[in-house]
Amino acid sequence: MPDYSQDLSIPQRFISPAINPFSVKNRELWEDQIRACLAFYQIPADRPLAVQISRFDRWKDPGGVIEAVRLARKEVGCTLVLLGSTAVDDPEADVILETIHSSADERIVVVSVEDPLLVNALQRQAAVVLQNSIREGFGLTVTEAMWKGAAVIGGNVPGIRRQIRNGENGFLVETVEQTAERIVQLLQAPVLRKKIGAAARESVRENFLLSRLVDDWIDLLGSATAPQAL
Repeated sequence: MPDYSQDLSIPQRFISPAINPFSVKNRELWEDQIRACLAFYQIPADRPLAVQISRFDRWKDPGGVIEAVRLARKEVGCTLVLLGSTAVDDPEADVILETIHSSADERIVVVSVEDPLLVNALQRQAAVVLQNSIREGFGLTVTEAMWKGAAVIGGNVPGIRRQIRNGENGFLVETVEQTAERIVQLLQAPVLRKKIGAAARESVRENFLLSRLVDDWIDLLGSATAPQAL
C-alpha cells in the first residue's frame, strides 16, 4: 500500500494483487451448481443472503457483522453466512470461533471449511457481501465478490478503499449502524444492487485481473534492467 511506504533512498512501487477469473473460486457457475453447493452445506436459500468470507479473527470483526445483521433484520429478512477458517498462528483463533458459534442462530450460519467452490457459490448467491474489516492490507475476497457482480459493503480501511469507491461500485462503512443501514438499503433496492454490482465487476475487469498484474511485473522488471543515466 502507498499508505505504508517508507522514506527510503530506493524507488518504491505499489503493485496491487489480482485474481484468476478462471480458477474454481472465480469461474462462472450455473444456477443448479450454486443451488447444489449451498444444499450440500445446508445453507438455507429461502431468504436473501448476507455473506462474509474471511478468516475468523478480530481484524475481520465478525462480531460487528453479526450485530449489524441483527439490526438490519428488524427491517428486512435475511440469513447471514460466515464462511472462513482460523489462522494457525493466531492465539485468539479458538476463542473467537467459539464466540462466533455461540452467537449463531437459525439465521446465522457459521461454516468453517476451505472450499473454493463454496466461496464462488456464496458470492454469486449473496444479496450483499460484507467485508467489515478493521484492518485490511487489500482484501482479495472483496475483489472476488466484486468480480461476480456482488454488492459489497466494506470497512473504510486502506486496502478496501483501493477497491471500493463509496456509492459507485460498493459502500464503505465505519460503524455497525452504518453497516446495518447499507444492508437494509441494498436488500430493499434490487435495482441499486444490480447497478452497484455491474460497476463492481467492471472495476475488477479494469484493475484487478491477472492480465494487469502481468503488465505491472513486466514494467517493474523493465525498469530494473534499463540502463541508468550517469
